[in-house]
Amino acid sequence: MRSFIIAVLLMSMGTIHLKGAELWVSPQGADTYPGTKSQPVATLDAALRKVREWRRLNDERVAKGVNIYMQGGRYRLKQPIFIRPEDSGTATSPTIISAAPDEQPIISGGIPLKKNWQKVTDDNARLAAVARGKVWVIDAPKMGDEVVDFRQLWVNDIKAVRAKSTLGDSMDRILSWNHKDETCWIPKSTNFQWQSGMEFFIHQWWAVATLRIKEANVVADSVQLSFLQPESKLQSEHPWPAPWLSKETGNSAFYLTNSIHFLDEPGEWYLDKQRAKLYYWPRDGENLSTAEVLVPYLETLLRVAGTIDQPVQHIHFKGITWQHSTWLRPSKRGHVALQAGMYFLDAYKLEVPGTSDKKGLENQAWIGRPDAAATLSYTQHTSFEDCKFEHLASTGLDYHRGVQHNSIKGNLFRDIGGSAILLGVFSDEAFETHLPYNPTDVRELTSDNRIENNLITNVTNEDWGCVGIGAGYVRNTIIQHNEISEVSYTGISLGWGWTPTVSAMANNKVSANKIHHYAKHMNDVAGIYTLSAQPGSVIEENYIDSIYTAPYAHLPEHWFYLYTDEGSAYFTVKNNWCPQEKFLQNANGPGNTWKHNGPMVSESVKQQAGLQEAYKYLLSR
Repeated sequence: MRSFIIAVLLMSMGTIHLKGAELWVSPQGADTYPGTKSQPVATLDAALRKVREWRRLNDERVAKGVNIYMQGGRYRLKQPIFIRPEDSGTATSPTIISAAPDEQPIISGGIPLKKNWQKVTDDNARLAAVARGKVWVIDAPKMGDEVVDFRQLWVNDIKAVRAKSTLGDSMDRILSWNHKDETCWIPKSTNFQWQSGMEFFIHQWWAVATLRIKEANVVADSVQLSFLQPESKLQSEHPWPAPWLSKETGNSAFYLTNSIHFLDEPGEWYLDKQRAKLYYWPRDGENLSTAEVLVPYLETLLRVAGTIDQPVQHIHFKGITWQHSTWLRPSKRGHVALQAGMYFLDAYKLEVPGTSDKKGLENQAWIGRPDAAATLSYTQHTSFEDCKFEHLASTGLDYHRGVQHNSIKGNLFRDIGGSAILLGVFSDEAFETHLPYNPTDVRELTSDNRIENNLITNVTNEDWGCVGIGAGYVRNTIIQHNEISEVSYTGISLGWGWTPTVSAMANNKVSANKIHHYAKHMNDVAGIYTLSAQPGSVIEENYIDSIYTAPYAHLPEHWFYLYTDEGSAYFTVKNNWCPQEKFLQNANGPGNTWKHNGPMVSESVKQQAGLQEAYKYLLSR
């Protein structure tokens, strides 16, 4: 027996040191090259194709797996990277896509602008008086004969501000909202001049909306706005969340954007699509003759898509940086959100309340899901480790449907317009969003996934109603040892549906996370927030602190450290540290257990929450 054990150990040690096939990728390579270290291919697509062919032909080179090494530099995409079932590895022969040792590959969906900026000297630009002599202009980028549309601009990796009607972080307040006529009255600002293409950004309760303005009717010191469809009808018909009107706390805050007249402070830009010109007022210290200026072009950089019968398996990403995605839905169809960035496709108030699942429900809604820089569906045993997701317009990383046994570990998420991470189905587009989701085919489920030791900061910086980590209908999910800060709304949101009916959700664990500096813009918020029944689920030993005072909150005191919202049931909530016992249990279902939460919890919980020692290097990034 002893000899047998020694033999097995020796075999195991040998297996650890066995190397699979290697393919090398470099921005200086060529896709006609063989993919060796000295003759690398130029694109990840080319490397994946080679591996796909090896696997199709049962080439012996893939027997021990494949390592695709990406050398340092920026890889500019013209279309998303697409990984399909034929690219799958196996447990003994995985495909690992990683940074070459000590190098930093960057996969970018951005377009760099040429350094031929000119200072605006003519009066035809319609600039505000304060901006004259300070704004620069360049030809807008084109694809074919079309001007590239974009909603973000990065100058030396710092996001610039799309020109808006208010200065800095300030906002104005609406005067009234007419739901029947689908119009809004606002005060007329000194820099207001009607211009086609203007947008209206409104803060309402726990979400925001962006509406494209159809017409603006100026009457004395006020302006009546009407909006394009479909967002006009959605905004005026859906009851939750709605424009806030209050003498005590103030009406909903707003600003206007996307007009040359609003370009009135450093760091702002405006894209004139009709004239194909981009205008920018540089910040102090920015030299446009040397600055790297990037606009995002692709909404998705990576798409991994299997099928229910053939999921993508055993693909792993290590050390890759993902940058510069765009999100154009608000420019094309507006954006009216329900919660966590999920936007309305249809929504209205019921004349007679009640559904088969919820007798008192007074509204109906069907939702869509924002695009993500990296999106995965029907995948098993895939992972992202030591990657960076940064300078992105919408969601960073999205594991959507039919995903099991995947891992998101040790990554940095920063400067992201939407949520850092989304996991699981929230609602199908054809499925009313308050109904419990429980598919008969378990392969549809999102289960047995891990999100751990990720650093998430400065996310939700455009869609303020998004979250750090958002998990919908998930089960057997572990969310632990993440650090989340500088978010506009909630840190971790777990669950969907607003119902105590048992559904696909169960046995989820949220533990040892460090959440601080949240609720930067929104209220009705928590460090950790839950919805609906989730039998066997636990929230424990998290550290939640340092909530912001949201300046335009509809109810300034309606914020919490822990918040189990409608239908939350069968949870155990214990040993979570926060500076006071400010919690909410709103319309909860049965079976919840709360014990020992607040400032009395041991200091060791604070010390052990957040990134574990092996991952604290992320803080230096």
